[in-house]
Amino acid sequence: MMDHYTSNIDCHTQNENGTLKELFRVNGRGLELMGCIKVLIIFFFVVCLALLSGAETIPLQISTNGANDVALKQTAPDGYEITTTDSDPFVHTAPLPQPLTSKNELILSFEYITPAAIDGLQLFLVPPCDEKHSLQATGLQATQTWTSRSLDLQDILQEATQDVTSLRLDFGNQPGRVIQIRSLQLRMPNEAELAAKKQQQLHREQQQQVENRLRNYLTRTFPCQINRVKITERQTILEGTLERHAKDLFLVEIPLSAQVSELKDFSFSQPIPLNGKRQFSLSLDRFYQHEGRTWDRLLSRWAVVQKVGGNFELRSPARCADEVTSQWHPKEEKPRNKKGIGGLWWNRPISDLDDLNISSATVNISLNGFMRTSNGAECLAFDFSGRTWYADTHYLEHLDRTLLEAAKRHIVVSAIILLNSSPSGWGKLAAHPDADPAGIYAMPNVSSEEGLQAYAAALNFLAHRYSDPTGNHGRIHHWIMHNEINAAWDWTNAGEKTALQYMELYYKSMRTADLIAHQYDPHAKVFISLAQFWASAPGKHYYAGKELLEDLLQFSHAEGDFNWGIAFHPYPSDLFNPRTWEDKDTTDGFDSPKITPRNLEVLDHWVQQRQTFYLGKHPRSIQLTEQGFNSRDYSAKSLADQAAAMAYTWKKVEALKSIEAFDYHNWVDNRHEGGLHIGLRKFDDDKNDPLGRKPIWFTYQSLGTNGVRSVNKSR
Repeated sequence: MMDHYTSNIDCHTQNENGTLKELFRVNGRGLELMGCIKVLIIFFFVVCLALLSGAETIPLQISTNGANDVALKQTAPDGYEITTTDSDPFVHTAPLPQPLTSKNELILSFEYITPAAIDGLQLFLVPPCDEKHSLQATGLQATQTWTSRSLDLQDILQEATQDVTSLRLDFGNQPGRVIQIRSLQLRMPNEAELAAKKQQQLHREQQQQVENRLRNYLTRTFPCQINRVKITERQTILEGTLERHAKDLFLVEIPLSAQVSELKDFSFSQPIPLNGKRQFSLSLDRFYQHEGRTWDRLLSRWAVVQKVGGNFELRSPARCADEVTSQWHPKEEKPRNKKGIGGLWWNRPISDLDDLNISSATVNISLNGFMRTSNGAECLAFDFSGRTWYADTHYLEHLDRTLLEAAKRHIVVSAIILLNSSPSGWGKLAAHPDADPAGIYAMPNVSSEEGLQAYAAALNFLAHRYSDPTGNHGRIHHWIMHNEINAAWDWTNAGEKTALQYMELYYKSMRTADLIAHQYDPHAKVFISLAQFWASAPGKHYYAGKELLEDLLQFSHAEGDFNWGIAFHPYPSDLFNPRTWEDKDTTDGFDSPKITPRNLEVLDHWVQQRQTFYLGKHPRSIQLTEQGFNSRDYSAKSLADQAAAMAYTWKKVEALKSIEAFDYHNWVDNRHEGGLHIGLRKFDDDKNDPLGRKPIWFTYQSLGTNGVRSVNKSR
């Protein structure tokens, strides 16, 4: 969720007059008359038939009812001005002339002007007005002239289980945006849109074939195996096992950016001497020259192939490095207790770190914030893989200051690695090209060598600077890769991807960070970041956390296991209701739709399964790195419920050995979190008590001591 939280508030108002409900259903071929045939019904039949078969459009009006976080003004019969006033702006259409059903093939279109870009657009079907029945789309580009925009509703209408009587439009999550809209309408798709849809379907079919080959690669039993890859300061050492009586076997190098299941050619291949033995061992230079640059094989994978005719056939899975010789050996540090804080930064109420006895913290690091492709007035030049890059020293000064505050208190820091798409510069190279601008953050471009090198350069700079045993800049102990990847469209966008395709990208990002970090700190660990969605996904652009974990295990088992952990965000089921013991959508089994504080044991049970262990021996680490409890307001009752939720959750956290840290979010109430008040402290601009410590602050302070501060609550 983080500080840019966009709430999933239920629709405030739905159509209740039902004037035309159940009179007819539109199916694209005609109208099916419902109920008794009366003159009034025939009248509406004629009107609606004219709308669809004549003009082929249904003009829509925006309702003044049910709008949220907007100032709405009608400027013409079909024109409106919408000014966003807070972080969850949306409007409803007036009741539709006829309900929409799953058989409709319709386009929503409109024209707009907006001086500043809108960072996302989402459409909900009403009813039911939930994420599953919504369409998330790219936001609106800034424009001073009337610009057309359209949304294809067919896919989400096919999911409709009841008649749709209204639509809701959400306009990003930033206040102060002014949008003019006109000619809002439903219409049939035109020829260009039908052709584009056909092309999109063809692309989906091709991607399904790619996925099938990838799944086959991960589950296939190969006759050969690379058993071990060790990276030393100068060498790459490989050991493997070959199939009996095989001929024409070669060792090949596979870039981490490549898709193994799609490769036919390899830039490097070397015959494997057979000598009648099944075991083999080879040593290669770690660094090599290519096209005038020095390249590092740290991020290479290795496989055995067989030459058949003029082609190579894969005879083993690709193997990443299992062991990296570390340049330094900083002392391993573990949290002295489970109590942590999220979003550490130097300008927060730093005295809380001592007063609350904080022993772990997360720090958000925007790679775009400091990475540059060209020199500037406040830049530090550094080389990576034969290319010079630049780091913004102003950003680094703030990051140093933050990490030094943690270091002097022996706080274990987990860095949350974030990046954005950008039309130019480092972000254009490093962000995945399929990332939709609707996402708050993007997946790194680990699908091209240029993108991977740009991303790796940033990670290598951070790992080197913040593992330095001198401690001059502070320390990063662990690496949380991106944010809530099962809410991918919002928080780590890679475009339209299946769960397996998405995980292939994410796995490569995790591997990159793991290998780079271990060059400097053998104790560093990477973590997968997951929201509360567990066995099911709430909508089209979301994934089930358990499914992603299972896919990650498959990649780990196929290409060599590595010691990743889980950074989980177990918010209450309803973010606005702190009484988490009342949570819905939770069970005590692995089929639970969500994991919240109420059933936190499910996550612990999952990591206790031997098939999930690292190397089959060691349970995965769990850090709870973002969760908090809402106080609906600052009334005594709301504040007591918030504190009670913390006490209730802490009893569970203390009892579960697999949980290493609980980093509370948010430190201070934030006005850009969709109306939530989940801070330990009040708003910094509160009129009566700015940054005031709420009862939960004192409860949190008492955790881990002889007695938890008592709070009244009923269950």
